[in-house]
Amino acid sequence: MEKTLGQRRKGLSLRGREVLSGFLFISPWIIGILVFFALNLGQSIIFSFNNIIIDQEHGGFDLQWAGLSHYHHIFFVDGSFNRELVESIGQMLINVPLIIFFSLFMAILLNRAFLGRGLVRAIFFLPVIMATSAIEGSLELIVSLMMGGVTSVPPEIMRAEQGFDATSIAFMLSEFGMPMVIIEYIIQAIAMLHDIIRASGVQILIFLAALQAIPPSMYEVAQIEGATGYEAFWKITIPMVSPLILTNVVYTIVDTFARSEVITSAREMMFTTVSLADGTRVMAFGQSSAMALVSSLAACAVLLIVGWAISKYVFYYN
Repeated sequence: MEKTLGQRRKGLSLRGREVLSGFLFISPWIIGILVFFALNLGQSIIFSFNNIIIDQEHGGFDLQWAGLSHYHHIFFVDGSFNRELVESIGQMLINVPLIIFFSLFMAILLNRAFLGRGLVRAIFFLPVIMATSAIEGSLELIVSLMMGGVTSVPPEIMRAEQGFDATSIAFMLSEFGMPMVIIEYIIQAIAMLHDIIRASGVQILIFLAALQAIPPSMYEVAQIEGATGYEAFWKITIPMVSPLILTNVVYTIVDTFARSEVITSAREMMFTTVSLADGTRVMAFGQSSAMALVSSLAACAVLLIVGWAISKYVFYYN
């Protein structure tokens, strides 16, 4: 009996076993972060404080200490970085609500039983597959070869790609007394519909999984109690999928920022050359690393603020 009690004292508690199971479950992710991300992040931090001199004869590179000069350059010398950073954050704050609302709306529709539901779900996930760089490059090449260049494109297609006439829509909404700020937001959402659909594939799948995990008995009880569909949506659907709303918001912020203009500029800066004080021409790895780090810190700040704000309204069902 004493041996059994001693073994129980030495064993892990239920809470301890749950924590250990959680760490074991995410251990592949932790190993991947340490091996593939942390090392590269540390190297980027080092690059941001140094000039990278490529050794043309023997290969490799040498580091020349530059201090905070790269950060000073992107903030006070480069006239475009600050503008691109602010515009990227502003565009992200516009795109994220549109993508989340559209994804939840489509997930609710696709969760209903109708003929060909599996095919429709696959169609909405196709943009995620087609968005890979290899497939996008292949499609652009195919379109270019088929059309023979811009001059052979029919005028109807050219007018369709240039956008749409939003004057009638804006006039109709203004007649209803809608504020101009909301009208501009709606017009911009309509103009970005193609990009919203392309960026919503993963979010739709996540919302679909969340909707299918809601016990049907909850809706049955709500219907017996006389709740309308509107009340069931706000009292059952939204609280039950709220943890996945937070997940999708975090994913969408990261995905949107990774495609932003400021990240594209940082990537292009990497392959340019700059002159040092002594006239030496070096690759701009240092400035590119500084731009990437500042952009990442800005994205993390937005994630912390938005995540903290949304987490206050997240409901966890046990």
